[in-house]
Amino acid sequence: MSNTQDTNHVEHTEVPGVKESGSFPPFDSSTYPSQLLWLVLSFAVFYWVMSKVVLPRIGGILEDRRDRIAGDMAEASRLKQETDEAIEAYESALSDARKKAGSMANEARAKVKAETESARAAAEEQLSAKLSDAEQSISRIKAESLSHVGEIAAETTGELVKALIGGRAPAKAEVAKAVDAALK
Repeated sequence: MSNTQDTNHVEHTEVPGVKESGSFPPFDSSTYPSQLLWLVLSFAVFYWVMSKVVLPRIGGILEDRRDRIAGDMAEASRLKQETDEAIEAYESALSDARKKAGSMANEARAKVKAETESARAAAEEQLSAKLSDAEQSISRIKAESLSHVGEIAAETTGELVKALIGGRAPAKAEVAKAVDAALK
């Protein structure tokens, strides 16, 4: 049992220079002046480290970022301007190409129309010449046919009269005279 008594028993030893009181040391009013001194010293060192080391580094980082952002914005603005100029040049070239294509189409249309008109005129001229030749040929054949119509009519009439009256045919001269009188 002595073993359990030894573990449950805590011995208090006194620290020289520290007087024992029953309160928590930071709340002990006798330690306030030293606590305030260490607070001021700690704050001053912390303030000095922050103002001389940490804040300048943070300021430098922020300045670098600000400069990088400003550079990126300037580059983006320059690229946007170049893009706008390229788009404008493209639109202008496209418009010129459309105008040129339209004029080329109009020229081609006019050329084809002129060639068509020329071909049509040539065809009309050929047809007119062929028509004139055909009309002359028809007139010649008609005149030739009409000259033979009298002879044919006289022969046919003579044969008809011979067949109707039986036997002998009338004189050719009389039949030709009668046919000429009838044709006129």
